Amino acid sequence: METNSNKTTAAITHLSALTQYFIPFGNFIFPIIIWSSKKEQSEFIDYHGKQVLNFQLSIFIYSLILGIIAIPVLLFTIFNGVSLEALINDNDFIWSQLDLGNLIGEITFGILLLIAFFLLKVFEFFLIIIAAINASNGERYKYPITINFIK
Repeated sequence: METNSNKTTAAITHLSALTQYFIPFGNFIFPIIIWSSKKEQSEFIDYHGKQVLNFQLSIFIYSLILGIIAIPVLLFTIFNGVSLEALINDNDFIWSQLDLGNLIGEITFGILLLIAFFLLKVFEFFLIIIAAINASNGERYKYPITINFIK
């Protein structure tokens, strides 16, 4: 049976990942601070701290992969057929040189990857809330699609 203090600390550890919306890399900084300062007090807090960090690292890697694929596809698609000289010399660049009609498949693929990134972030938000609720109820929660970096 976990104490209310341990349940609250575990829930706050999960919720601290939401600081990413206000502070860059807050989703790593604050969970690490809370987890490292309290992990010796309770095995419950240690478990939830590892879960938060593993999930955030996994989401970061998935986001990087989507970005590495989506951004070059969109840029290549948009600027395909435009000469490098026209891009360098602003005076010669004419927006009518962009021919997007023949590249609808690549554009669609790039847009779908951006939508997947957005859905991943929405999925992350709701999973953090669910994990915090479970931690506050004294339950162990394991995030789906998580790579276990910290065991």
